[in-house]
Amino acid sequence: MKTAERLLKIYSRLHSRFGHQRWWPGETDEEVVIGAILTQNVAWKNVVTALARLKENNLLSLNAIFKTEAAALAPLIRSSRFFNQKAEKLKTFCRLLFNDYHGSLEAMFAQPVPSLRKQMLGLKGFGEETVDSILLYAGRKPVFVIDAYTKRIFSRIGLADEDWNYQACQRFFMDHLPENVELYNDYHAQIVALGNTLCRKKQPECPSCPVRRLCRFGRGQKEV
Repeated sequence: MKTAERLLKIYSRLHSRFGHQRWWPGETDEEVVIGAILTQNVAWKNVVTALARLKENNLLSLNAIFKTEAAALAPLIRSSRFFNQKAEKLKTFCRLLFNDYHGSLEAMFAQPVPSLRKQMLGLKGFGEETVDSILLYAGRKPVFVIDAYTKRIFSRIGLADEDWNYQACQRFFMDHLPENVELYNDYHAQIVALGNTLCRKKQPECPSCPVRRLCRFGRGQKEV
């Protein structure tokens, strides 16, 4: 089976098990951006709490965050961990948006992806996963997001090497999958669903995994 066919078959089985994930959870593109920044190194439930606190205080918008001091934002997003740094990251993104794009996400996302991605990666505290999440889920750009789940799952399957850097892993998926925003969107979400529930770092539940028969690691595990 060719790599592209195998990747699509894996996606199909994940989709059949978990259903469409409808990512990114958020009512507006602005909320998606804010959530993508807050979710670094923390469980999503903690981000939901932080988003709710911002909303309660009429600060769940990039314009409101731009006009608010980081010191006032930080206590509201305490649940997201590293809240002081994340408050600064929210401010950093907003400064770029308002200084370079007059506060318009539409204008920002109208830029060519390579140059915009490079510009965003130049922001202090913004790594590739965060930037690509913003580009894919808020900007609807065909950029495949890589995270720790991706490397773990696909190295176990036998299609990737856990030692690959971000760029190598991302290039693997984008070279072998159709360039499709909706596919990239839900595929990454399916990977997160699998990594969260079954393909855990310790004590993975291989017998229950929908892609076990396609996985080198899973086939080697004994039934319980």
